[in-house]
Amino acid sequence: MSGRARQKLLVAVLTSSLLGGLGTPVFAQSTEESAETARPDAIIVTARRRNESIQTAPVAVTALQGAQLEGAAALTIGDLQGAAPNVLITSGGTGAAAANISIRGIAFADIEKSFDPAVGVNIDGVYIGTSTGQMLDFFDIDSIEVLRGPQGTLFGRNTIAGVINVKRSRPTHELGGKMELEIGSYGRFSSRNVVNVPVISDVLAAKLFYMHTENDGYYREVVTGKRRGGTNNENFGVSLLFTPSSNFEALITVDKQVQDFDPVLGGLSVTGDAFAPALPPIMVDQGNTKGVYKVVAPAPEYGTYRSPGVTAELNLDLGAVKLTSVTAYRESKDQIQQDFGTAGLYLANRDQKYWQFSQELRASGQIGDSLDYVAGVYYFKSRYHLDQLTSVFGAAPTDQSTTGWSKSLAGFIDLNWEVFDKVRISGGGRYTHDEKALQTDFADPGNLAAGFSSPRVSNKWNKFTPKLGIDYRPNQDLMLYASWSRGYRSGGFNGRGLTPFSATLPYDPETVDAWEIGLKSEFFDRMLTLNLAAFYSDYKDIQQTSTVAVPGLAVPQTVVINAAAAKIKGFEADFTLRPSSQLTVRGAFGYTDSGFRGFIVNQPVATGPTTSITRALDYSGVDMIYAPKITASINAEYTIPLEGALNGEVKINAGYRYLSRYDQQISADPAIYTEAIIAPAGATVVVPRNDPRLRSDAQNLVDVSVSFIFDLNDTIKTRLTGFVRNLLDDRGTQTAFTASAFPVYWGFATAREPRVFGAQLGVEF
Repeated sequence: MSGRARQKLLVAVLTSSLLGGLGTPVFAQSTEESAETARPDAIIVTARRRNESIQTAPVAVTALQGAQLEGAAALTIGDLQGAAPNVLITSGGTGAAAANISIRGIAFADIEKSFDPAVGVNIDGVYIGTSTGQMLDFFDIDSIEVLRGPQGTLFGRNTIAGVINVKRSRPTHELGGKMELEIGSYGRFSSRNVVNVPVISDVLAAKLFYMHTENDGYYREVVTGKRRGGTNNENFGVSLLFTPSSNFEALITVDKQVQDFDPVLGGLSVTGDAFAPALPPIMVDQGNTKGVYKVVAPAPEYGTYRSPGVTAELNLDLGAVKLTSVTAYRESKDQIQQDFGTAGLYLANRDQKYWQFSQELRASGQIGDSLDYVAGVYYFKSRYHLDQLTSVFGAAPTDQSTTGWSKSLAGFIDLNWEVFDKVRISGGGRYTHDEKALQTDFADPGNLAAGFSSPRVSNKWNKFTPKLGIDYRPNQDLMLYASWSRGYRSGGFNGRGLTPFSATLPYDPETVDAWEIGLKSEFFDRMLTLNLAAFYSDYKDIQQTSTVAVPGLAVPQTVVINAAAAKIKGFEADFTLRPSSQLTVRGAFGYTDSGFRGFIVNQPVATGPTTSITRALDYSGVDMIYAPKITASINAEYTIPLEGALNGEVKINAGYRYLSRYDQQISADPAIYTEAIIAPAGATVVVPRNDPRLRSDAQNLVDVSVSFIFDLNDTIKTRLTGFVRNLLDDRGTQTAFTASAFPVYWGFATAREPRVFGAQLGVEF
C-alpha cells in the first residue's frame, strides 16, 4: 500500500469513526476534562507534557499508580510486561541493571553503550541514555506511564518504540515516611525506607530514601551445588523541594545506585557448535530451556556498578506561560568479569565509564480559549570509555579500548487546537541534530597483525519528526481519536568493531511511520473504563548487527547495518471494572503481527577451518525479536473491611499474565548450514526461522498476594503482605544468544525467575 493510499485509508477510517460516534448514546453532559476539572478519582497523566485525565489524552498510554504496584507486590520495571499491552521487558544478562524493552514489536536488545535504546526510559523527566540502569526498583514510585508508539515530538531522543515515564514521589512538607522489610525465597531480603522532613515550614522540604535488596540467585553450580547469580543492590539519596513563593518551585534530587552481582549465564550449546566438543557434557544438548538453571562457571566472576546522579527541576508560573527547566547529570562505572556459558572457554573483563548531561527548557500555556501549547529545546551530551580483555581457550587476552562521544540538540512544539466544539486537532514536531564519534584501539598478542589503532571517526544526522492527530468527544464518557507520527533513532558507530573496517563504518538512522486509531470510553456511571487502539507501523532502515563478507577484505566483518524494513500492525485493549467499592478488576490485551521485508545479508559460510564462501541469506521470513504475538493480563483486587478495634482491611490481589512465544535474537537456523554450502554461487538462500534455541516458550505467569492493613494509632498505618510470584513455576529462558553463525560457536542464556514466596512488613506514618 502506497503512502498516499494509507493516508486516504486513515482519513476514511477516522471519518467513519466520527460519524459513528454521532449515534452513540449520551451518558452524561458534554464537558472537557482537564487536570483541574477532572473528577477526584480520575487518573492524571503527563503523557503529553501537560497534566490531563488519561481518558482525554489522545494517545495509547497505560498508567499505574504507586498503590497499584504495591498491592501486586511488583518489584522492578520488569513486572510491567503483560500488564501493559504489547510491552515486553526482560533483564539483560550481560550488563548491570540492564533491561531489554520492546513496545509494539520494536526493540534493540544490546547493552553496548555505543547503541541507543529503542524505548526511552525517563526518570523524573530525564532520559536514560543506555540500557544499563533501566531496571528500576518500584518502591518510592508515584506513578508509571507506558506510552506506546513513537514519541518523537515531546520526549527526549530515540523514543522510536515508546516511552516509560517514571515519576518518583516528591517531598511533602509534612513529617512522615514509609518503611518496608521483605524476606523471600532464594535468600531475598530487602529494606526500603523513605522519610519526609519539613526543614522550613512551607518553604523547604526534604525527602531521604534508602533501598537495599539482595538475593542468592536461582542458578545452581553443577560441581559445587552453590547458588549462583546473586545480587546486592543499594539505592539512596535525598530530594529537596524549595517553594519560596506560590509561583516558583525547585526540586533537586541527588541519588546513587550501587550494584554488586554474580553475572552468571547458562549454556545453550548443542552438538554441532564449534565449542561443543570442548565443553562439559552438562553444558551441551540440554534438551530443554529449564537447563539454564544449571551452570558450570569458572571463578572468579563478578560485576560491580556505581551510578551517582543529580537532577534539578525548576518551575515558574507566570500566569500566561509556565516555564520548566530540567537539568540532569549522571555517570556510571561498571566492571564485569564474565564467562558466556562456556565453562571458562570464553572469558571477558569489561571496564566501562560513562557520563551523560542533559538540559531541557519548556514553555507551556494557552492562547485564547481554544489553543494550548508546549514548546521547548533539549540538549544531550554523553561520553563512554570501554576497556575489554577477552581470552579464548586460555590464550593471552586481546585488549580493546574504545571511546564514544554523543551529542544531540533538538527543538520541539506540540499544539492542541479545539477547532470545533468537541473536536480537537493536535500536532507538532521535533527537529533533532545528532553527532556521534568513536575511536578504537585493539591488540592481540597471539596475532600482532590484527592489532590496529583507528582514527577518531564522526558523523552527523538531522531529522524532523512530526505528529498529527484529531480527536472527537461526543460526550464526556467517549472519545475517538486518530494520529500519525514519525519516530527516529539516531545513527552511530559499532562499539564492538574489532577491525579497522568495522570500527569506522557508520550506520544510518532508522525511522518508523506509525498510524493509530483509538477509542476511550466509560460506561455505567464510570463503573467500566474501556480503551481500544489499533496501529500500523512502517519500520524502515532497521539497525541490525550482522556478520558480512566485504569485497577486498579477507576476514568476515561483524558490523551494524541498516539491513531491513518491517511492517507491524496490531490491536490493544485495556479495561478497568469496579462492580463494587470492594472489587477492582483490570485487564489488558495486545496483539502484534510483524514481519521483515527486504532483509538480505551477504554472509560468510565456513567450508573448512580457514575457508569460507559468501551466500546471500534472506532473513525476511524470520520473526522479529522480542515481539510476541499476544500479551494479555487480568488482575483482581478485592478489599474486605475490618471493623472494630483493628480498624483496617484485607486486600487480596491475584493476577495472571500471558506472553506468547517470541524470538530473542536474529540468527539463522543451523539446519540450513548444508543448504547454504551447496547452493550455487549467486543464489539467495531463504532462512525459514531463527535458531530454535533462541525462542522463548509461551509464559503463563500467576502472581498472588494477600495484605492485612491496619492502623496502629491515628498516625501509623501498618501493612503485612504475603505473596507468591510465578505460582505455576513457569520456567524458561529470559534472554538467549548464539555467537556467530555457520557455524555457531556456542550459545548462552539467562533464566526467568522461578516460583518465589515472600512476605513484606510495611509501616507508613
